[in-house]
Order: sequence, then structure tokens, then C-alpha cells
Amino acid sequence: MAIAFGIDIGGSGIKGAPVDLDSGDFAAPRTRIPTPQPSTPEAIAQVCEQLVAGAQLAEGDPVGVTFPAPIKHGEVGFIANLDQSWQGVNVPDLLSTRLGHRVLAVNDADAAGYAESVYGAARGKEGLVIVTTLGTGIGSAFIFNGTLLPNTELGHLPLDGESAEVWASSAARKRENLSFKAWATRLQRYYSILDTLFSPDLIVVGGGVSKHHEEFLPRLELRCPIVPAALRNQAGIVGAARLAAENYT
Repeated sequence: MAIAFGIDIGGSGIKGAPVDLDSGDFAAPRTRIPTPQPSTPEAIAQVCEQLVAGAQLAEGDPVGVTFPAPIKHGEVGFIANLDQSWQGVNVPDLLSTRLGHRVLAVNDADAAGYAESVYGAARGKEGLVIVTTLGTGIGSAFIFNGTLLPNTELGHLPLDGESAEVWASSAARKRENLSFKAWATRLQRYYSILDTLFSPDLIVVGGGVSKHHEEFLPRLELRCPIVPAALRNQAGIVGAARLAAENYT
């Protein structure tokens, strides 16, 4: 069984698990450690060390790490949900030294989207797949014929003078106490923009709210199919592990 380790770094928790690369399943139970405050590079690196040390990985097993920010050539360009001292840090350089394994860093939405394309709702789909994650914001991933096009950040598309995620995220629904029907009206506008601009072959909707997909997805009318994600909360870990394995084999 081929194994890689995935770590999902978030603002409230850091989760890790070894991933069976053949099936996309966890090879052992997931471990979660609260994100330290302040969430400096040193503090986060220590948590990642704990996760990897408890997994008893083989020497050559790579580690994939998701990060809540765009990652360009391994570096954090800007950061919203972690300590600002991360800006400009090369994540693989920092963590590979600390963990003793080769490390690949990837944006969290990109990791989740790639997992859906390999193991989940977009498996085997040709053409352009857009995966979105509806949560505190709106994350996005582009996969074209199985290849990830990173750092799309489509949650920041302008809508009514603001970033779309301010108006149409799952957090906005909760904050404004919107019914699923009312929220679907906002999602219709957002996904219609994606449909018009990019003509995708498939849109996949993830995030925790996707477990209630029957409440809002059937209300949307687009030119392309729009379906719920399959991997739910394990997608980031799985996608990061898979990308790390592909990068280091």
C-alpha cells in the first residue's frame, strides 16, 4: 500500500492522517490538534512535528500540507487566518527540515478540489472542473483534464461591490440567518458568473454545508451540472497527500 501523509492547517485546528493513495481513504484515524495562538511558523511547525511523529511513517513517505492562503513556489503571499508572520515564508523549506520528510505545500481549496478530481465527485471527468468550498469564505480550485491550476481565489470575485464570499458564503448565510431558499438566490448569482466566465464542464460544491446540498443545489439553474462534493472534511488531507506523492515520485 502506497502511503503519503496529509496535514490540513486551519485557523482553529490542524488535522493530519496517513492516506492510502490507491483508495483515497485514511490509512489510520485522523488526529486533530487545536491551532496554537499565536499561530506563528514555529508554533505550527511544532504541531506538524507532533502529527508526523505519531504516524510512524516510512523514511520515503512524503508529506502534503494545506495552507489557508495562496501558495506560490512554496511561499505564502498573504495570510488572513493565521499569524501575519507567515507572509513570505517558504513552507516546504521550513517543514521539510523540521519533519524529516519531503514536504509539498498547497492552498487548502486546491487540495480539496484535487482530491475530488482523483477520488470523489469529479473522478474521471474531462474538461474543466471547478470545485468550490463554501465555509467562512469561498474557496475554489480549477482542474483541467486532471491537472490542477492553482490559486484561483474565486471567492474574491466582485459582487455588489464586495467580494462574493462576503455575500454568498456559508458564513454569510448563518450571519444573516438566511433560509436555504434565500441563500440559493445569492448562490445562483455567484455560480452563474462562474458559468458565464469559464464555461466549466462540472461544478462541485464542498464545505461542511454540502451535507445539506439537497436544500439548495436543486434550486440552481446553470448550463453545466453542479453536484455536491463526495469527500467532505477529509478532502484537504487526501488532496495534499496525493499531490505530495505525485510531486515526489
